[in-house]
Amino acid sequence: MFPRGVDTVKARERRGQERAITGNRLTSWAFAEAYGAPDAETAEGAALRWARTRAGEAGVRPVSPGTGDALRLLAAATAARAVVEIGTGAGVSGIHLLAGMRPDAVLTTVDVEPERQQFARQAFRMAGHAANRTRVIPGHALDVLPRLTDGGYDLVFCDGDRLECLEYLAESLRLLRPGGLVCFAGVFAGGRTVDSAAQPTEVRKLRELLRAVRESKELVPALLPVGDGLLCAARA
Repeated sequence: MFPRGVDTVKARERRGQERAITGNRLTSWAFAEAYGAPDAETAEGAALRWARTRAGEAGVRPVSPGTGDALRLLAAATAARAVVEIGTGAGVSGIHLLAGMRPDAVLTTVDVEPERQQFARQAFRMAGHAANRTRVIPGHALDVLPRLTDGGYDLVFCDGDRLECLEYLAESLRLLRPGGLVCFAGVFAGGRTVDSAAQPTEVRKLRELLRAVRESKELVPALLPVGDGLLCAARA
């Protein structure tokens, strides 16, 4: 057993090491979040900056730069020709998806707020994407999605009402081709998903979603620690 003074020194050293590790992790996370961000001087960079500002004014939380990078990568990796986005917002996630999709691909994006979609249309144009590359549909996702083609999509990105996430998952399984991807943004809910304290219904729904995706025989899942958590799964 160490003398009390030695033990106190060791405790201080341990706390210092823990702070250093935490600081390094936060620095690494910030570096990763900024890694793939387009130059602000490019059309895409300017469009993203503009769309983020509009999202803030509208009270919409856009995906983080790291989440956007992941969406761009996944769209490119699947050589996506047809993508569905639930939650247009001001167009931030749509710009990232379009950048990764094939040049002849079409993004179908759904939102209950047509005013936000006007921002998104402008942001897409600013980023250099032709109007025929997007199909912007106003309306409630659960009313719109059943009208879309079974098995006709390479990727479904869900950033809508958390209370409806399980319904989005069911619709995504119908919409995706074999090998297609479904992604859900914000599944950490600011850390509340893993907090043992009592949580609101939307957080409990996210927990159910995480469990359903992990246990599904139809999906190959991964939970990516970008932004506020990006849950992804490939349809078998």
